[in-house]
Amino acid sequence: MGKTFKSMSLLLLSGSLLAACGNAASNNEGENTEVSASTTPAAVLEEETNAYETFAKEQLDSFVLETEKFVEAVKAGDVEKAKELYAPARMYFERSEPIAESFGDLDPRIDARLADIQEEGKGEEDWSGYHKLEYALWEEGTTAGYEEVADQLLKDVKELRAKVETVEVTPDLMITGSVDLLNEVSTSKITGEEEIYSHTDLYDFKANVEGAEKIFEIFKSKLEEKDAELVQTLEENFATLDGLLQKYEDGNGGYVSYENLTDEDTKALSEAVDSLGEPLSRLAIVME
Repeated sequence: MGKTFKSMSLLLLSGSLLAACGNAASNNEGENTEVSASTTPAAVLEEETNAYETFAKEQLDSFVLETEKFVEAVKAGDVEKAKELYAPARMYFERSEPIAESFGDLDPRIDARLADIQEEGKGEEDWSGYHKLEYALWEEGTTAGYEEVADQLLKDVKELRAKVETVEVTPDLMITGSVDLLNEVSTSKITGEEEIYSHTDLYDFKANVEGAEKIFEIFKSKLEEKDAELVQTLEENFATLDGLLQKYEDGNGGYVSYENLTDEDTKALSEAVDSLGEPLSRLAIVME
């Protein structure tokens, strides 16, 4: 999967979101604007935004706990244990990225790849977080000398959890976030470049899909009032993608190495993701 494919996927999903939001805005033009604050979309969808805030906080609570275990293994020099904990711990972060990405400085400190750092004109000395420890575990086969990296990771993860209390969760954040989660899949997970050392991309893939699916589920009852057919389409498309991912479960609660997938496998997955992009962006109708 090259840059052309990734760019096309990103444009498709982002364009779909903009179109859907634009339609929502145009459909409201000319309507009586003298409405109370209690009837604004944010207020009407307060139950949904509260539900998502609770979900994100629960995910990040677990992310802190699992990162603590991971860091303990790293600092103890237990490479195999750290490898075992690495991907499952990261799933909590990947599910809640719409919230985590609200903090532009913390997100890259926790989750940046070396390529991301280099694209910004920085050097390896500026690299930190999970992927730096991924390199240590799978490429160097040791955690010696990475103790400070591990300590900083845990500090950053705890800071992220604390700052989540300050985030204002809005319907727009949720809808944009659901599409962004699929963008994550179509631009890095599907190519295998997210986890280039561990090849645990399917864990991230699954978590991103689960995060997007959770947002859909939260909006589902409101969406059924607007477009029951869209609900059915999304349910079917999520089921298709979830079914494809089940094929790569390893029987131990995890997933096989991404290197095991064939070109046909990744093509089927990418097509399933693309089929979700446009209809998922139409969640914006709940704000009409």
